[in-house]
Amino acid sequence: MARKVIGIGETILDILFKNNQPTAAVPGGSVFNGIISLGRMGVNVDFISETGNDKVGNIILDFMKENGVGTSYVNVFPEGKSPVSLAFLNEKNEPEYLFYKDYPSQRLDVSYPEISSDDIVMFGSYFALNPVLRSKVSDFLSYARDNGAILYYDVNFRSTHISDAIKLNATIIENMELADIVRGSTEDFKNMFGIAQPDKVYKDKVKFYCPRMICTDGSGTVALRAGELNKDYPVKPIETVSTVGAGDNFNAGIIYGLLKNRIRRADLTELTERDWDSIMQCGLDFSAEACRNIGNSISPEFAKAYRNN
Repeated sequence: MARKVIGIGETILDILFKNNQPTAAVPGGSVFNGIISLGRMGVNVDFISETGNDKVGNIILDFMKENGVGTSYVNVFPEGKSPVSLAFLNEKNEPEYLFYKDYPSQRLDVSYPEISSDDIVMFGSYFALNPVLRSKVSDFLSYARDNGAILYYDVNFRSTHISDAIKLNATIIENMELADIVRGSTEDFKNMFGIAQPDKVYKDKVKFYCPRMICTDGSGTVALRAGELNKDYPVKPIETVSTVGAGDNFNAGIIYGLLKNRIRRADLTELTERDWDSIMQCGLDFSAEACRNIGNSISPEFAKAYRNN
């Protein structure tokens, strides 16, 4: 049976603005963007989420189906409205967000997909910390861990939650303890811990809970810290169209790299520098591609060419 990738996170409709004018409306969400890319790569994917019973929700569900992502584990809530975000791109095509959300009191009323050993679970952002959802998210992550899945945690901790960082610290630690790989940006770690330097973040905040950390820094170098292996990877300069999905697709690339190189959970402790080089290159490739188009994911054309490479 082919290995599966299961994402758990929010769905949202991103309306992108350039020069204060709307230029595109694209279904999104931090984990969602990566799952769409993996679906386009032909990976067997499932996504656990929720959306409203409205026009926006229908757009999101249709988009999932069109990209090979099943909708069986998406809770369509009858009350409330599907969330929408406005992403205002600056001169560097970096987004500043405004979010509009109207969730019902009953959240994430879904069953879980079957998980087998060495399947990969991707989770993260505030969705994985939200006290309203925490018990259900925690139950699912524990279930995945007990069934031998690889857990990939993208912390994606936005500045809007800085005031809650101390209160959420125990949940962050719990997520890192469950995770096999932790990925965050220097900005994420600065928002969470008040520390941006990868070596210090790894040594003081991550290593005790999870032995493998990847730290991205926008167009700067990507730091890999995995036990005795400390390596920095340069990011090639590119002309960007939108950076909205850059980190999300870096995650998708790393996961694709794990699948491409047939890395199973038991292999993680034995990965060589050469193994990591191949995995990290996929992350860098996916991230760069996502920045070249207005969508939040890799393009279908890129996916087809990359599969055949």
